[in-house]
Amino acid sequence: MKKIFILVGEPSGDRLASKVITTLKKKSKDIEYLCVGGDHLKKLDIRSIYDLSEVTYLGFTNVIFNLLNIKKKIKFTTDEIIRFNPDILFSIDSPDFTLRIAKKVKTINPKIKTVHFVSPKVYVWRENRVKKLKLFLDHVLLLFPFEKKYFEKENIQSTFVGHPLLDDDINSKIDISHFTNNYRKLFSIFPGSRLSEINILAPILFKFIKLMNNKYNDIFFIFHATQSHFNLIKKMLSNEGFDNCDVVFDENIKSEVLKKSIFAISKSGTVSLEICNFKIPSVIIYKMNFINFFIIKLLVKVKFANIINITANDEIIPELLQSKCNPENIFHVVDELLSNKNDLQKQISKTQEIIKKFKTNKSTEIASMALINFL
Repeated sequence: MKKIFILVGEPSGDRLASKVITTLKKKSKDIEYLCVGGDHLKKLDIRSIYDLSEVTYLGFTNVIFNLLNIKKKIKFTTDEIIRFNPDILFSIDSPDFTLRIAKKVKTINPKIKTVHFVSPKVYVWRENRVKKLKLFLDHVLLLFPFEKKYFEKENIQSTFVGHPLLDDDINSKIDISHFTNNYRKLFSIFPGSRLSEINILAPILFKFIKLMNNKYNDIFFIFHATQSHFNLIKKMLSNEGFDNCDVVFDENIKSEVLKKSIFAISKSGTVSLEICNFKIPSVIIYKMNFINFFIIKLLVKVKFANIINITANDEIIPELLQSKCNPENIFHVVDELLSNKNDLQKQISKTQEIIKKFKTNKSTEIASMALINFL
């Protein structure tokens, strides 16, 4: 029996991995799996050697403070992979964690094929990383077509697969009326998948909702959470005393909520593509401690945080980062957009032009076939 070890470092990678493995399981039943994963891989009955939250850290300073624990986890994970002796180590995103392990595994056992999904963001910073990757990666699966040139330059095998979140069926119909208490308008909020993100962004978003409630009386706000943080956000909302807010974690319900939303606020990240795919106007928010932000500003070579804006080299979707990420600014930008249908439609039209370039409509098919070829 063939074996695949799946290695992720955060919930978004867990979700992407589960989409590929779901397709792969339909193609081949004769594969044994083991992973470092989260809720999504768990639903596929794939055992994780420890809980994903043990390695999910945000920012440089948090990594520094947890350095000893991370080193221990890298060694433990490497040892477990070698013991499992898979045909393929399938790593997804989180390069500072997953690729460190892939390098160690390849050094110990060169026979294990290493396939990485979601390229390190070399178009944003540290382009020279590509030279090192060819020493231990057999193949890279790419989300975006413009990434391929970086790997071709170093003769690294790569395949543009497209983004799995853009393949999702947007025509499904699920009844969500019980969430909304008959409010006429839905508003989606994505506060992040890491605890550290939620702790920073949730209080800002709660104050924003209070400002919105002073002007609008027909909007119901739904927070999109991971299963592991569902109860936390539910409790936080209860403490605030909102009667026009709720939280969901089921992916099908989240998709239906987003599809029916008039607007979305999202932390910077992958989910912004999903929002654009549903033709929902949005703003991007993010905040981290000053030291982390200062370090990143020194290193990055792009003007924007969001992939849509990076690709267009234009702020199509408003970005409210750091000091701009405050309740008053968010309210002002959202209120302005909601008051101007032309601006809303312009944002939607421009984002559709961009995401067309990212779609293959068969990303999990392409990715799973790449894995099968190595088997």
